[in-house]
Parts: sequence; structure tokens; C-alpha cells
Amino acid sequence: MNHSEQHKTKRKTSLKGPFVLVLGIIFIIFFIGVSIAYGAADIKLTTVWEAVTHYNSKLASHQIIQEIRLPRAIGAVLVGALLAVSGAVMQGLTRNPLASPSIMGVTDGAAFAIVITLSFFPTVTLLGLTFSSLVGAGLGVALVFTIGAFSKGGLTPVKLALAGVAVGSMLSAISSAFALHFQVAKDMSFWYAGGLTSISWTSIKILSIAGLIGLLLAMLISRSITILSLGEEVSKGLGQNPLLIKLLGVIVVLVLTGAAVSVAGAVGFIGLVIPHISRFIIGSDYRWIIPISAVLGGLLLVLADIASRMVNAPYETPVGAITAIIGVPFFLYLARGERRGL
Repeated sequence: MNHSEQHKTKRKTSLKGPFVLVLGIIFIIFFIGVSIAYGAADIKLTTVWEAVTHYNSKLASHQIIQEIRLPRAIGAVLVGALLAVSGAVMQGLTRNPLASPSIMGVTDGAAFAIVITLSFFPTVTLLGLTFSSLVGAGLGVALVFTIGAFSKGGLTPVKLALAGVAVGSMLSAISSAFALHFQVAKDMSFWYAGGLTSISWTSIKILSIAGLIGLLLAMLISRSITILSLGEEVSKGLGQNPLLIKLLGVIVVLVLTGAAVSVAGAVGFIGLVIPHISRFIIGSDYRWIIPISAVLGGLLLVLADIASRMVNAPYETPVGAITAIIGVPFFLYLARGERRGL
């Protein structure tokens, strides 16, 4: 590619990036309104607007919107954004198209820590659960990479994914045993299924703080991730410290995934699917992949949440099942493309 073609490509990206972001945000705002309006008792969009702009505590519909449906819809956007960015960072750091929080043991590690915490400290606060979720996510990552490092032939994408599935299954089995023994299985069924029903304004605060820290750090290292995704030799040749970038990237993944899992449970595959869609739209520049992944991830989970209430109305289908329906075929397609790494 000559200089003129590179300039044209950069110009297209610089025009396409803001357009996709703005369009995505418009869709998010619209579907937040739809999500709030649709439920066991349908509410008009005009009533939703009134409840947000001119809240009247005497009206039951306004109370439902402000205390239940609005935090749930905003929470869906934040959880989806956090998981998508986490997946994008993981894929960039490992150069592994199969990397995502749900496949690489991060989500199961976080859920495992939550089970242990609920078993021994049943009165723990949401903040305490979030902290334990971060620790568990770190444990999951450490186990996957330790097992993968000992595999013959090195860390191929499929081997890392297989290690992630193995570690995830092990942690899930141990979690189930603890949950049954300490009688917290009912509490944990929410985390395993993945859901947004118990999101409150406190949850929104935790997600917002974790999201702000994680997204800022992700954007700070986004250019470095782009270079690192080309290979460690290229990164070192340009004067970067790959180990430092990976360390900061792991912190981003733990903060974002830990917060999301502590609030919404094991919502899978968003971190796998969305980064691929973002790269397809915008190219390989992580300065755009990260913010676009955040917007598309938020949009996908809001849509999945609406679908979870429509599939078997008036009952709710776990939102994790909806994302799995999208994600599993996508994962199999990617794994098929990486089969030579086995």
C-alpha cells in the first residue's frame, strides 16, 4: 500500500468512526426508551419521557420507571459496553480471535469468587462482591495462562480457548458444590444464568466508576495495543514495552469484567462477538475499536434484554441464554477457522 492509499484509508476511518459512534448512541437512546416502555405492564414512550424529565413520585408508572426499568436499561448498556471492551483488549493483547471474558476463564473465575464470598460472608455488600469478583477474575486468567503455557507447541488461539473452557468448567463445578453445601444455590442461579433484574442505582454507580477507570486506561494504551497486535517483535522494534502494555491490559480486563459480572452475572459471548464486528466496520486501529466496541456492546445487550422479555412473555428468559444463541455459532465459526492451530 502506497502513501496515497494509506492516506485515503486513514481518512475513511476518521470519517466512519464518528459516524458509527453517533449512530450507535442514537440507537442506544432509542432502545433504552423501548426497554423501559416494554414489560409486564407496558408504558407509553411519552410516559417514559415524562418520568425522566418531570418525575412525579405519586404516579406508580413513574416509580416503576425510575426505580426498576431505568436502572435496568442503563445497566444493560454499561454491562454490554464493559464486556465488549474487555473482549477487544483481550483479543488485541493475545492476538487471539477466540479471546473473550466468557471463554478465557475470567467470567467463571469471578463467579467462583462470588460463590465463596456469599458462602462465608452472606451479608456482604455489592461493593464487597465487586471486589471479590475482581480477585476471582484474576484467578481465572492466571489459571488459563498457566495451563496454556505448559502445553506442547506454545499458546495457540485454540489451545488458550480450550484451557479457558477447561478452567471455566472446573471453577463452575467447584462453585456449584460450594453453592449447594452452603445453601446459596438460589442466589447463584442468577449469576450463572446472567440477568439484569436486580440492577439498582447502586449497581449503576459501581459500573460507572469501573467503566470510567477501565475505559480511560484502555484508551490510553489503545495505540500500543494496535502495534502489539502486529506482533511483539514489531512492538519492541518501535520502542514499546510489551510486558507493561500487557499488564495494563490485564488490569483493564479485570476491572471491567469484575464489575460487570458482579452486577449482571455470567453474560457470555458479547466480548467475543462485538470486537470482531468493530474490526469489520472500522479496521485494526484500537483507538476506534475500543469506543465502537463499547457502543455496540451496550446496544447488543439492551436488545438482548428486550428479547429476553419477548421470547416467552410474560416470563423472562435469562439474558445470558439470548447472548449465547448469538455467540455459540460465532465461536464455532471462529474455532473452525483456527483449527490448524491445534
